[in-house]
Amino acid sequence: MEVWELPTSIVVGGIDYEIRTDFRAVLDILKTFNDPDFENDEKWIVCLTILYVDFGNMPPQDYEEAIEKAIEFIDMGIKDDGKKQPHVMDWEHDAPVIIPSVNRVLGKEIRAMQYLHWWTFLGAYMEIGESLFSQILSVRMKKAKRKKLEDWEREFYKENKTLIDLDVKYSEEELEEQKRLNDLLNGKGA
Repeated sequence: MEVWELPTSIVVGGIDYEIRTDFRAVLDILKTFNDPDFENDEKWIVCLTILYVDFGNMPPQDYEEAIEKAIEFIDMGIKDDGKKQPHVMDWEHDAPVIIPSVNRVLGKEIRAMQYLHWWTFLGAYMEIGESLFSQILSVRMKKAKRKKLEDWEREFYKENKTLIDLDVKYSEEELEEQKRLNDLLNGKGA
């Protein structure tokens, strides 16, 4: 993938497929990957359906390559180092603090823009400097690695728990099982 240009298509199985490159489309894909109600194969089908404009005409034997190329596009061609990192951010949960930071980097309100290429958005995201979002990430990272928080970080955490703590997402099935177990524990079930 050419990093000096903003791609608008991906070659899969020798065919050039137009892709949806607006940042909102990719964020919809990432939101799906965080949704526990989808099985892994369903998540990939949603990803391919959103990203590839003409996915319905793609031969199934090309899906694996299409997935690899989708990952490469979403990651802007940056290879993962393979190290397991703690989960310290969630695009949906953090949107209220990410968006103002990206706005500041780009010098404009991105939600008012008709179109913003995913790579432009991601590049601006990577350039977020000192901000509320960076403070939130710093506290989350320290907590995830069980490092001691500075006094100001403890105070910041106490005052901003809802921004800092990421909710655990459960599938409908898991929620039903939790309810069933709670009912059993509380003498409501048989």
